[in-house]
Amino acid sequence: MARRASGFGGVGWRFGVSGVAIGLALSAGFGAQARAETLSEALVKAYQSNPQLNASRARQRATDESVPQALAGYRPQIVASLSAGLQPVRNLLLDNTIQTATLKPWTIGVTVTQNLFNGFKTSNSVRVAEFQVLSGREALRNTGQGVLLDAVTAYMNVISNQALVETQRGNVAFLRETLGTTKKRLDAGDVTPTDTAQAEARLSRGLADLNAAEVALETSRAIYAQVIGNMPGALAPAQTVDRFVPQSRQDAIDSSIRENPAVIAATYDVDVATTTISVAESSLLPQVNVQGNVNRSADSDPNLGTKRADQASVVGALTLPIYDGGTAASQTRQAKETAVQSRLVLEQVRNQARTAAISAWISSEGTKVALAAAEAEVKSANIALQGVRREAQAGQRTTIDVLNSQQDLTAARSRQILAQRDRVIASYTLLSAIGRLDVRTLGLNTPDYLPAVHYHQVRDAWHGLRIPSGR
Repeated sequence: MARRASGFGGVGWRFGVSGVAIGLALSAGFGAQARAETLSEALVKAYQSNPQLNASRARQRATDESVPQALAGYRPQIVASLSAGLQPVRNLLLDNTIQTATLKPWTIGVTVTQNLFNGFKTSNSVRVAEFQVLSGREALRNTGQGVLLDAVTAYMNVISNQALVETQRGNVAFLRETLGTTKKRLDAGDVTPTDTAQAEARLSRGLADLNAAEVALETSRAIYAQVIGNMPGALAPAQTVDRFVPQSRQDAIDSSIRENPAVIAATYDVDVATTTISVAESSLLPQVNVQGNVNRSADSDPNLGTKRADQASVVGALTLPIYDGGTAASQTRQAKETAVQSRLVLEQVRNQARTAAISAWISSEGTKVALAAAEAEVKSANIALQGVRREAQAGQRTTIDVLNSQQDLTAARSRQILAQRDRVIASYTLLSAIGRLDVRTLGLNTPDYLPAVHYHQVRDAWHGLRIPSGR
């Protein structure tokens, strides 16, 4: 027998309106109390202060120093020396007399060594260092993309979890009012205890869902603070970046192979490994050095009858390795195997970039379909709930029918919120897969970190212990 469910209409309608506002424009409600932070502003904070990204920048600055270290092979090496001490002397002369003395010898000198030829080791070492710098820059760019994508994910997770909490709160409010109405009708004899028990069970489930949503929100807020640097406040709705991505799947694949920083870094790693072979082979070639020496010594030998001696010399040296036990040959073979490995790694990275681009493209297209389906589901579920309410008022539906319809609408809104989140994240993921998730492409209001600035500051530095920042 159908029972009337009067009282459901007003509650259900109020929740229907608020649910749409929460699902589609949650952040606008928070913005009424304080200006909402935009996704671009959050990305700027992450770009400027994220510890992982700043650590990678410091690592790249350290890598820059490998170039002046390699260039030092072209420059002279200057060494100053000073020695002094006491020298007791006891001499037995030919006439059997004994001569004793305590000398105070000292020597001071300067030695200058200039390499003229070392089997092209210096020039090839400079090339290796420069390739390492270029590879490091791409690795830094890859880290930057990862941090920005993490920031987008953290931002969208907070927004979606806030919306899910508000949705569950609205659901709990509806269930509480439904339970109150059902109890009144039970007292009036209009419904059975079964209806009350069903309403109580749904309220308990709603409270559990609300608690789970609140836990997820607090977790996402903590991750937001970790990635971006501060706890989130009011957040503005975010838009996709579809305008920056290729228009076809093949274009996305081609762009990822050309522009993905991981691929470019692996290409430079091949150059590093190939040039390292020449560095290893240099140990098998002759070396030419010239050395100049100037020194002054005093009381160096009592038998010479001199008090002080000054010496100066210029010596050229040619060394030709004949056999070193096989060390240089082994190092050369090792470098060749490393070069083979680097080429295989490059091919692997290219395949990974291709797969990532395909996956990101498919995911992006899939989220479009999922979002459209979720929006249609919410619309249909809302219409269904209104129809069930009217039918319940006419006695054609029971309490459980209204509760089921309300549950369907809540689940549909939750899926819509998650689909909106996934839609934005997927577009940024695709932009990252093709290597364009950076400050310039997004137009962020922050100076772009240029690693080349530090490189040119230290490349030709002949001396100095302070880094360009002054430390």
